[in-house]
Amino acid sequence: MKKFLVAAILLTFSTPSIGSEAAVAKAVENSDETTSTLKKSDIKEEAPSSLKRAKFEKTGHVFWDIPVEEKLVAFTFDDGPDPTYTPQILDTLKKYKAKATFFVIGEEAERYPEIVKRQAAEGHEIGNHTYRHRFRDGYSPAMLKKELDKNAEVIQGLTGNKPSLFRPIAGYYDKEIVDTAIEGGYNVILWSWHQETRDWSRPGAAKITQNVISDTRPGDVIIFHDAGGDRSQTVKAVEDILEILYKNGYQCTTGFGPAVQIKCAASRTIALKVMEIKVPAQ
Repeated sequence: MKKFLVAAILLTFSTPSIGSEAAVAKAVENSDETTSTLKKSDIKEEAPSSLKRAKFEKTGHVFWDIPVEEKLVAFTFDDGPDPTYTPQILDTLKKYKAKATFFVIGEEAERYPEIVKRQAAEGHEIGNHTYRHRFRDGYSPAMLKKELDKNAEVIQGLTGNKPSLFRPIAGYYDKEIVDTAIEGGYNVILWSWHQETRDWSRPGAAKITQNVISDTRPGDVIIFHDAGGDRSQTVKAVEDILEILYKNGYQCTTGFGPAVQIKCAASRTIALKVMEIKVPAQ
């Protein structure tokens, strides 16, 4: 697997969104589902800041969107693998010939190694979501490095490839977290501010679907969760979303490849591998 996404600073797309023309959400809660090791009370509440974002985007290693005008989106999944829901999501992605990026937790990857092997074998990107998924580990650069290194060993042992993408727990980032990740050879992948599906709150498959398609734009990075609780709603929503996006001419993209050449704001040329979303013949 190669590297993944690049985002341009404050990029505006001319292609209209699917469905409503609702404005981008002003804030995204930097939270994941509550677990015994990750609590919402642990998370520093902070509204997204365009200035803060621009500062990190200038590093060339922190991305929220893909800088394209073509109808390309990226599906990303956090917290897996899960023995029940991840295989169902993989089945759906395979049905639609779509690719995704899975940000896996090392402990879960060790529990369910065959699922990670399947993800890699079917052409999906495997990213680093730390080994233990404990938010407080991010407060210490040394601990975060240990978490990233340990998970990288697990992923490389299962797939033969060292991960090059990192998603911070709950999407929380600061200079120490970003610097530690970059020093470890990672790009930090967040998600489009208006594409927080909130599937972890289990609002219903229809609501998850609406959250995505009501304001889908070229270059969106969409966040889902394939583990950490009952993800049956996510499973259903992913299939519904793929069908709708296909009908609207969208494709899924993940990883570097020769298909599309993009020039990013940092004046680097990068290639995005394009994977079509196709509805199989009935």
